[in-house]
Amino acid sequence: MKLVIQGKNIEITDAIREYVNQKIEKAVSHFQSLTTEVDIHLSVARNPRINPKQTAEVTIYANGSVIRAEESTESLYASIDLVADKIARQLRKFKEKRHDNKTTSNAKTVAVVDELPVVADLIGDRTPELPAEVVRTKYFAMPAMSVQEALEQLEIIDHDFYMFRNAETGEINVLYQRKTHGGYGVIQPRNANGNGNSKNGKTDVSAVPEKSVAAKG
Repeated sequence: MKLVIQGKNIEITDAIREYVNQKIEKAVSHFQSLTTEVDIHLSVARNPRINPKQTAEVTIYANGSVIRAEESTESLYASIDLVADKIARQLRKFKEKRHDNKTTSNAKTVAVVDELPVVADLIGDRTPELPAEVVRTKYFAMPAMSVQEALEQLEIIDHDFYMFRNAETGEINVLYQRKTHGGYGVIQPRNANGNGNSKNGKTDVSAVPEKSVAAKG
């Protein structure tokens, strides 16, 4: 298993490196058969008004999937402790999901969700601002998958959105958590005639227990 430690606004001392190795290796020790690479990113915010400001982020590449966790506190060591516990839970959930998928029968229940109208004004009275510069670039493999598979990935990356290549259309889609109304939404590019690629204005997804996926809401 490859383990990479990087720092921003912080020197990765031998003591920090040893502590990270101890905590993260222990967290993933029961899942080494699934794990190919572990990236740890430690950072300290320069702005003293940002509180908490000591951040530990862990990204694990596991058999084609990406599992991510992040924690921030006033103590870097506390952040490492918390993120190690969180990534262990994420890995356990990922392993259980893989096991369930293998043992589940091929029969699937399909739910048809009506497409909601696109919101014209996404920013309201806020003023759009762009960062002065690109501060970080990430590269990820993007295999084609269904909306249901994208939802499963979203649940293990500790983000509120997930970008993926739609297996049905071949286009890049974004699955996101809907803050106001709950559930999930899918952002899709419009085609030449101004419509989306959903069939008959609806999106088919595999049923998700206790959750719903809404298109473009």
